[in-house]
Amino acid sequence: MTEKEKMLAGKLYMAFDSELVKERKNARRLIERYNQIGYDEINQKSSLISELVGKHGSHTTINPPFQCDYGYNITIGDNFFANYDCVFIDVNTITIGNNVMFGPKVCLYTAGHPIDAEVRNLDLEFGYPIKIGDNVWIGGNTVVNPGVSIGNNTVIGSGSVVTKDIPSNVIAVGNPCKVLRNITDSDKEYWSKLKDEYEKNKGKT
Repeated sequence: MTEKEKMLAGKLYMAFDSELVKERKNARRLIERYNQIGYDEINQKSSLISELVGKHGSHTTINPPFQCDYGYNITIGDNFFANYDCVFIDVNTITIGNNVMFGPKVCLYTAGHPIDAEVRNLDLEFGYPIKIGDNVWIGGNTVVNPGVSIGNNTVIGSGSVVTKDIPSNVIAVGNPCKVLRNITDSDKEYWSKLKDEYEKNKGKT
């Protein structure tokens, strides 16, 4: 297996392999250009995102500055919004569903390092995939660790460190992140009422 194949298979691999170094350099050149684009250069931003990430759906917004390692390991669904300073360490796959929102400084870390210092000092590392479902909102300054999956319709509170899988239809928060409660019909009723009030008053001065 090549070092890249080992990386994508979740095995120990050498990060300073020449092929991987070349691919990281290419991604960083694209990211540098992306982070310097003017606010109104929407078409140029979209073109660079398409060149950088493996796949993305319609209406992808990533506010610069943004950082990632490779880009091609990132798959994004429709209607994605990421606020400022997000970091995706994509040595393994990052899969993001539809209608997902990230607050500022959300960090997705697929990369890990050996606990044993002697092995770690050989510059060997590993990566496990991260998967985020549909209709997920992740609050600012949240870290998602390697191998974590987050279910559909879930909200992660700001400042969380997500070390284990989080199911669908819950609010979870904390370090380590834990389920606070389920999202219920009463939540839908409450927010639907506020939405109806907004629609009723829209346009009124």
